[in-house]
Amino acid sequence: MVAADKKNIGIIPNLERNIHMNILVINAGSSSIKYKLYDMPSGNVLAKGGAERIGINGSNLVHKVEGRDDYKIDTPMPDHVTAMRLVLGALTDPAHGVIRDMSQIDAVGHRVVHGGQIFSSSVLLDEDARGKIEGLSDLAPLHNPPALMGIEACLHTMPGTPMAAVFDTAFHQTMPDYAYMYALPYEYYTDHRVRRYGMHGTSHKYVSRRAAEILGRDIADLKIVTCHLGNGASIAAVDGGKSVDTSMGLTPLAGIMMGTRCGDVDPAIAQYIMRKTDMDIFAFGDVMNKQSGLLGVSGLSSDMRDITVAAREGNKRAALAQEMFCYQIRKYIGAYAAAMGGLDCVVITAGIGENTPLIRERLAEGMEFLGLSVDSSRNDRPAGDYVVSPDGARCAMVVVATDEERVIALETMELL
Repeated sequence: MVAADKKNIGIIPNLERNIHMNILVINAGSSSIKYKLYDMPSGNVLAKGGAERIGINGSNLVHKVEGRDDYKIDTPMPDHVTAMRLVLGALTDPAHGVIRDMSQIDAVGHRVVHGGQIFSSSVLLDEDARGKIEGLSDLAPLHNPPALMGIEACLHTMPGTPMAAVFDTAFHQTMPDYAYMYALPYEYYTDHRVRRYGMHGTSHKYVSRRAAEILGRDIADLKIVTCHLGNGASIAAVDGGKSVDTSMGLTPLAGIMMGTRCGDVDPAIAQYIMRKTDMDIFAFGDVMNKQSGLLGVSGLSSDMRDITVAAREGNKRAALAQEMFCYQIRKYIGAYAAAMGGLDCVVITAGIGENTPLIRERLAEGMEFLGLSVDSSRNDRPAGDYVVSPDGARCAMVVVATDEERVIALETMELL
């Protein structure tokens, strides 16, 4: 047994020395397919890219190989099967590709958002697994159906190639019932599967283990709060390497405010606003998912970079949005420290977390009682993996560049 490089330690432990595979990772959306081809277990990215605007005018594919010019294709893509053929064509293209033919792709790993209570770990895809994923689509109607389209497209274009599903929800299946249950009639749970599931599990799993490696500690001994701060954002309490609570709930709408999502709000607001504005439930759902969060408060943008610039220039609503974002995260950190009975490390990751030193500094404000602080000389750095807290701090703050696709490749390889 061996971990192929330092980043594999504790993440996927059971890799044989002599195994070598090319793993294609697919993240399919309703009108897109994003992909990365990995050389495993080294984790080197051989190629990556994406097909956009599938089924829409202006379809295109951009294929990237390090050290080469981007390969761009503008052509109609009426469906995911057509898009997948173009992806495979780019990977095997004599001038722009990185493999000879499709036989050099050993397996495909698919990102699937919702595994419900059925899937507590990644699985090899067969007809039974695909049927169960389809049965969970009502829990993630914006995510699971596109993932299935990506799976079906691969099955159509790559028959016989082993495929795996890696679930965003799986890591959080270790939560105890008192953490995942809602105080609603119990029958809603038994009859309709209403409970907290959480998202971004692949990211929370990876960055918590990576932080333990950076600190030179055994993750079994650590109480960690992981903060995945991107346009979608979630917080998780990771005790001894296991998720024991997380901020997102039945859907990705719950938790802290995000780019366009409201996060936790009084549920009676929906009834109140719908009655006042004569709005139906679907329209208000659109408001909560697409018109709220940083965008709704600032009235300016869902992008923290724009918010930061505007706040610096004196825009009060932008400053309010930024302060609300940081305040809500601090509340979750404190709550999860209480839930775990201590706190050894806070991990910051994803687009906002990795690239905005000011946010990391603001998150530590007033948190000295937990032993959490930021060393400004360490904090102002480009994205990467590093400690930003002072030496000897009782609670470390660690920045980790998340790599969900790499974990999908590793888990796919382990399944095989």
